[in-house]
Amino acid sequence: MQIVRASDLVFRLLIGGLLGLVVGVVGVVAIGWVGLLWALVPLLVVVGLAGRTPWRRWRLAQQKTPASHRQWLEQHVSLYARLGDADKQRFERDVRFVLAERRFEGVDGVEVTDDLRLGVAAGIALLLHGRPDWELSDGRTFLFLPTYFGDTSDEIYHEEDYGTADYDYDGMVHAQGPVLLAAPSVRDGWARRDGQNVVLHELAHLFDFDDTDADGLPSLLDPGSRDAWITLMRREMRAAERGRSMLGRYASTAPAELFAVATEVFFERPVAFSRRHPELFDALAAFYALDPRPPGWEDQAIAESGRASRMARRWGPRGDV
Repeated sequence: MQIVRASDLVFRLLIGGLLGLVVGVVGVVAIGWVGLLWALVPLLVVVGLAGRTPWRRWRLAQQKTPASHRQWLEQHVSLYARLGDADKQRFERDVRFVLAERRFEGVDGVEVTDDLRLGVAAGIALLLHGRPDWELSDGRTFLFLPTYFGDTSDEIYHEEDYGTADYDYDGMVHAQGPVLLAAPSVRDGWARRDGQNVVLHELAHLFDFDDTDADGLPSLLDPGSRDAWITLMRREMRAAERGRSMLGRYASTAPAELFAVATEVFFERPVAFSRRHPELFDALAAFYALDPRPPGWEDQAIAESGRASRMARRWGPRGDV
């Protein structure tokens, strides 16, 4: 995330210039050449509006993250805990941006506490950390519900539907509207690194909705990778459907779900994921532009599997593998 995005600033200046040109022409027709001064009005208005977010972010960037927030991040976000000082400061800054710019609301008595807000903010900062020039779609409100909920055909949620639908959800997001999250699931997702994190799952869907349709093909994906990405997704869906994937069978229900589930596991269990799904791991590492595996992950992979690979046993130093 950036304080100001050059592309946004240029776009708004162009809009302001075009509006100014139109108004200036009208001014010249109405009162003569002095009317050109009218062109400054829309230009100044657009520039002023364009500068609101950068100004707010610049002020937020000067602030310090509360010690309690840093402690929460250290305990719950493994990637943050391993970052150097400069990257930690950028991560914390992004968290402050999210906390200030997003709306968080509780439903049916849910109190919106710091850990719930941080759970969302940390998820956004994590997904965007390797891509500081990206932004997640604006205008989303995050609603925290007291428990699992069921989807309905006419409304996003009903109080009487909690726990009664054919399939209960702990998170949901649509192309338009708020992001729904079960508060207990948000807390559980960050408390354990088991590959299940509803915040990361639903935020991953927002990459799909950037191009209006959740199809498992993120709009920010390099167009040159489209065909290879589709082939990989199909292969991984077949493996999940046959029970041959650590992503679970739910990942086989749709390409969008495979991408969201894979995102959860990529950040939560990167070592095991890279060992069992190396091509998918590499694809996500390229997409998110980071490697979430900890230093010394090769040793961790050996410890998890109980033995080194055949190649490592054959060529590694005697007694070390």
